[in-house]
Amino acid sequence: MSYQVLARKWRPKSFATLIGQEHVVRALTHALDQQRLHHAYLFTGTRGVGKTTIARIMAKALNCETGITSTPCGTCSSCVEIDGGRFIDYIELDAASNRGVEDMTGLLDKATYAPTRGRFKVYVIDEVHQLTGHAFNAMLKTLEEPPEHVKFILATTDPQKIPITVLSRCLQFNLKQMPQQSIIDHLSRILDAESVKFEAPALRHLAKAAAGSMRDALSLLDQAIAHGAGVIEEEKVRDMLGTVGDDYLYALLDALVARDVAALIAVADQMETRSLNFDSALQELAVLFHRIALLQFAPEAMGDSDERERLKSYAAAFDAEFLQLCYQIAIHGRDDLALAPDEYAGFTMALLRMVAFNPETASARPADPTPAPARPAPVAAKPAPAQAAVATPPAAQRQAAPAAPAVSDDWHGIVAALSLSGMARQLAQHCELVEVGEAQITLHLPPAHKHLLARTPQDKLQTELQAHYGRPLKLNINIAAAATETPAERAKNARHARQEQAIAAIEGDSFVREVVEMFDASIDESTIKPI
Repeated sequence: MSYQVLARKWRPKSFATLIGQEHVVRALTHALDQQRLHHAYLFTGTRGVGKTTIARIMAKALNCETGITSTPCGTCSSCVEIDGGRFIDYIELDAASNRGVEDMTGLLDKATYAPTRGRFKVYVIDEVHQLTGHAFNAMLKTLEEPPEHVKFILATTDPQKIPITVLSRCLQFNLKQMPQQSIIDHLSRILDAESVKFEAPALRHLAKAAAGSMRDALSLLDQAIAHGAGVIEEEKVRDMLGTVGDDYLYALLDALVARDVAALIAVADQMETRSLNFDSALQELAVLFHRIALLQFAPEAMGDSDERERLKSYAAAFDAEFLQLCYQIAIHGRDDLALAPDEYAGFTMALLRMVAFNPETASARPADPTPAPARPAPVAAKPAPAQAAVATPPAAQRQAAPAAPAVSDDWHGIVAALSLSGMARQLAQHCELVEVGEAQITLHLPPAHKHLLARTPQDKLQTELQAHYGRPLKLNINIAAAATETPAERAKNARHARQEQAIAAIEGDSFVREVVEMFDASIDESTIKPI
């Protein structure tokens, strides 16, 4: 006996076995049970979510020899023939290849005749949006005044292309993409029934790759069984799909926290060696950034799970604003892959962007005490006259804040001298020194950065401070607004001052002023970068 692919073998044959479309099943079941039947139904949704499957079940429900019912018997000749695709009063038309007015006219001419065997003639038109305008016009007349014995079931992945005159004459049902967990549960049941051994984590990769399509999930499952010689193993499924394992993703997160460029490139090299999919890697990184951000702002949404425990340290380590930037770099990096010299270059450039735009990376660089020359900025022709920039004075020129009590140590100099990296360095840079006692050192950490208060970075900072002062000290960090400028704020203000100096240099340049006056233009200050 020839092998039947899983997508056909396990195609649902009743509403009870349909997965993930409960809202549609509920509405159709009530309509059938109450005999409130419409003459035209439109099912919309992405591929593989059950549009034509529901159409076949509807055809059986309308033509079952036991009567119109939401639970067709599945054993009578009508049900069996519809399942086999050979019922004479069940007609499927693929509008992708039969889209002209002649095809539609020929179909509708036959619709006027009574059914040969069944109770109703059921016409299923798949990808109906591909019909021509004339074909839609030909259909419209029949939809307005349909024969009592005809039911139309239209299916499409793009309802926006269907004329409103057709939409208004149909009952429309939007089929959802399958949730990953529903796909995983269904694949598990099928593998148990097929007596195929499998590793549960492997199904998660298949469900994710299916992107909400149950049919795609079953096709991938067939491929995975063949690839694994009858056994579904996570490593082999990952190799088959080219997906990136959690070990690579978390190694990338660790390197980003530590701002360790060498480690980032090493992970990328390992991925290239295994021919892993860089587009998938950026997608998975974006998912992790989203989950970490969710843990920072709405931890209750994560619930209690192993994933939450694993991501907790990253939620504390990543600055919230920097995390949002990493997310943007990841999702836009996917678009850039097609433009990059090769995917490896595009992927590593996205990682380097994340490091380069980390504010802690910038603050770790020594500040240049002399103003740097500015690059000429592009001058954009605009109707409005040139605007003079208003420079924000550096922090030192602003009104001084009240000094913190009992502080005789230069916290900025101490932080610069400490051998810290990653989250511990971020913690120190966002703190303010309040008091140094014989046995205790007290710091203030502004509430906006309280996520940095994890045990590991506190322990590292305490160890470094003990080494700096040469005696045992207990580190005490209180959540409170800083009364003075923290090292992170000083670095930010220094960058801002350099930016203002660069803008002033551009606007004071005689050549730039001449061009502005000549073309009645203005300077785009966002393009000015100090060097």
